[in-house]
Amino acid sequence: MALALVRWFDPLLDLVFPAVCPVCATRSDDPAHRPFCGPCWTALPVGVGPGCVVCGEPFPGLAGVLPCDACRRAPPPYAFARAVAPYQDGMRTAIHALKYGRRPVLATPLGRLLAEKGAREVPVPLDDWADALMPVPLHPTRLAERGFNQAELLIAPCAAEWRLPVIARALIRIRPTVPQTDLDAEARRANVRDAFRVLRPSEVRGRRILLVDDVLTTGATVGAAARALQAAGAAAVAVLTLARVVLR
Repeated sequence: MALALVRWFDPLLDLVFPAVCPVCATRSDDPAHRPFCGPCWTALPVGVGPGCVVCGEPFPGLAGVLPCDACRRAPPPYAFARAVAPYQDGMRTAIHALKYGRRPVLATPLGRLLAEKGAREVPVPLDDWADALMPVPLHPTRLAERGFNQAELLIAPCAAEWRLPVIARALIRIRPTVPQTDLDAEARRANVRDAFRVLRPSEVRGRRILLVDDVLTTGATVGAAARALQAAGAAAVAVLTLARVVLR
């Protein structure tokens, strides 16, 4: 339903934003990646580089082989987390425009990028590991304010490309949380603790679920969602995001 609404509104959005690139604010000259212009699309940072075998955070040494110190001290509740791009430069600008500039049309090219590059970033073949995809939900208040859940829009091209079902309504966010942007790691964990609930355990029980979101920072949000899913009987949970904040 959300994707259908976005498609319906695309012509109206183009009256206000006539294929204007979200990065450089010039008119798009790239029909394949509209509304991005060709140079800005080509310049998007893609590839985070090798890192922790669990959380994916880049670090020197035996990257891609060993867990980082943080994951050794406190293993996260998800099997692995990976991202397609660092949250910087044009990617940061584009995601900010998608969410806060209310330009859901940007989710189409960005979702295709996630579908194309995401399967290469994860450490296991998705068609062998994942049983279903799940967008990280927004609280109803935030959803009403924004008008869409960016994770739901980004996940649609992935589901089509990878031929995996989407579980969109089994997991809900049961309480509003303050924006995570200005919080430190401990405050982020406290902010989202017990913020999620599984409404329909039968939809997740025994299944390996790949959580999809736009940005990964400390992993607090996806960690809280993963705990709720595992408590409801999910066999395993992993995480894939379009971008990640590189902390080191």
